[in-house]
Amino acid sequence: MHMKGLNASDNEVIESLKNLGISRNLATTITYLKNVPEASSQEIEMSTGLRQPEVSVAMREMRTNNWIKENSKNITGKGRPTKIYKLAIPIDKIIGHYESKIREENEARLAIVEKLKAISMN
Repeated sequence: MHMKGLNASDNEVIESLKNLGISRNLATTITYLKNVPEASSQEIEMSTGLRQPEVSVAMREMRTNNWIKENSKNITGKGRPTKIYKLAIPIDKIIGHYESKIREENEARLAIVEKLKAISMN
């Protein structure tokens, strides 16, 4: 068990990610996972205050982007194995993904501005 809560600097990372348009759940999960070698959903929930469905939604998005590695461990010895998650790529690569997206969106907006300028000159 890697029970480690979030500190002030983590909260700053979460707020900054949210300002990029990332959901609170995803921003919190990414930030938590960057601090630990690996964690179960339960550890993420207990350490971040997120609810199980919020962690599941974040994991789905991270899985879609290939940002997490998933393993199963049978911790209790009975019942279903527990899924253990860890970041598959460094957080700077995840930030780079959003940087590229923002650049593309801004270039598209600037192209529209240029088109408007050309149209309005007629």
